[in-house]
Amino acid sequence: MAKQPSSKIRATGKPLASVILLWVRTDQPREQGMSYWKDPHSRIISATNGLEEYRQIHLAEENPGQWPKAPGVETDIPVKRKIDGVADVTFKSILGPLLGRKQTQLAYKDEVNVFRRTLLYAGPPYSSRWYNVAEPFTKTGARSLIYLRKRDGIAGRKFQKFINNELVPVLASTGALTELRSEVFMRWRKSLWDTPHVSHDNPVEYHYHASLKLGFFDETSQQSFLNSDEIRKLSDRLSKFTSAIHAYQVSEALTFVQHGKVLPHYLQ
Repeated sequence: MAKQPSSKIRATGKPLASVILLWVRTDQPREQGMSYWKDPHSRIISATNGLEEYRQIHLAEENPGQWPKAPGVETDIPVKRKIDGVADVTFKSILGPLLGRKQTQLAYKDEVNVFRRTLLYAGPPYSSRWYNVAEPFTKTGARSLIYLRKRDGIAGRKFQKFINNELVPVLASTGALTELRSEVFMRWRKSLWDTPHVSHDNPVEYHYHASLKLGFFDETSQQSFLNSDEIRKLSDRLSKFTSAIHAYQVSEALTFVQHGKVLPHYLQ
């Protein structure tokens, strides 16, 4: 069973984390771009000083949106903005980005070889939280990556409180998850990741404000969870705070740096 006793479901807040949403180039086969990202681009990022973890989240090519329909909420993922993958970076400390500046410059130069658009989202210190919702070494066989767009008129602090104090505890207590991570983002700024020869267009109506990473035993338990009455009820509450819930099917989650060490081969 994935479920931990409620007294043991605790979050570890990470000093600093960021995600880079990625769209591969369309002038070459998609699989070619995804393979280049996996290697050799991964070697550039993995060599960055100050990393606690570096994980690539490869998203399925067909991704219409997994979240059930909810009144007044966009759950269908727009085809023209559908993401191909996400670079998930966690630092050992808030000084991590400064330690890795040399490798970051190399990553800047290499992006054009594989990506057509990249968008970096970062959260305030300790806004990225990892929850121990399963027994140690429980294998995750399926994952969903969910991006949330805050509804107009909802203050950022109120939204963050809802995510951390209401939404995540409900998810953590379901007993259906093998992995649960959450992150609330600061306001998106192009200047945080303005790489050359790559697009960074991000109109305000497409901005995201939080993410959830959900792991399951397998795709059967994943679909049962997403189609459950519990999730439908949760959607009613979510609709008060969010205008979009984009739930992506993850095809691969590859870890290249773990516990601050570069792995000889990525872990799935």
